[in-house]
Amino acid sequence: MLKTLKTIWIFFWAILLTLLLFLPIVVAALAGKRGNAAFHGTQVFAWGMLKVCGIRLRVRGRENIQPHQRYVILSNHASYFDPPSLVLALGLQYRWVIKKELRKVPLFGLALETSRNLFIDRSKGSDALESIKQGVAQLPDGTGILMFPEGTRSWDGQILPFKKGGFVIAQDGQLPILPVTVRGSHDRLPKGSADFSPGVIEIVIHPPVETADVPLDQLMSQVRKTIASAL
Repeated sequence: MLKTLKTIWIFFWAILLTLLLFLPIVVAALAGKRGNAAFHGTQVFAWGMLKVCGIRLRVRGRENIQPHQRYVILSNHASYFDPPSLVLALGLQYRWVIKKELRKVPLFGLALETSRNLFIDRSKGSDALESIKQGVAQLPDGTGILMFPEGTRSWDGQILPFKKGGFVIAQDGQLPILPVTVRGSHDRLPKGSADFSPGVIEIVIHPPVETADVPLDQLMSQVRKTIASAL
């Protein structure tokens, strides 16, 4: 019974906040070419969602972020609470690289698209990667991208093998990688469940990693070890 009530509670507030914030986010996105105003709208949405669910954020390492620097941000992924936590914790402008299927979600998909996020068709392999590279090159100065290199949420909270896409994009664009570790989100809302629990999620922001002249395999191993070190 408690699990059912929690599910109803989170869906009620998700729908309410979406309806309240959807229109301002889309209007802001359509009115501005950069998408910055829409991004701030998603921060308000994220704050509301986490507040309603009793999630408290603890952030370490913000001093590792250089203002106005464009990063390829790479984070582990174990819960639906990860995206709103990162939106609030990082304090910098970025866009998501998102699977194209989310574009079809009513309201949410339109908000993502008008906010200038980048959609990827994972069935197209290298062609999809090229389109993302082009999209990154067209982003405003100081606006980075965020990707989950595992490609999906972890079932048990343990870090999964990394895919190379984000690393290739970083090297191609000569951008530093900002490794980020999300701790505790799996305990708050595990994959395959709608039974969330209030508590703390910790975001650990590691020092940036330069990507020039580093072999791809070595770069992937280094960043993965860095993210895993804070789990």
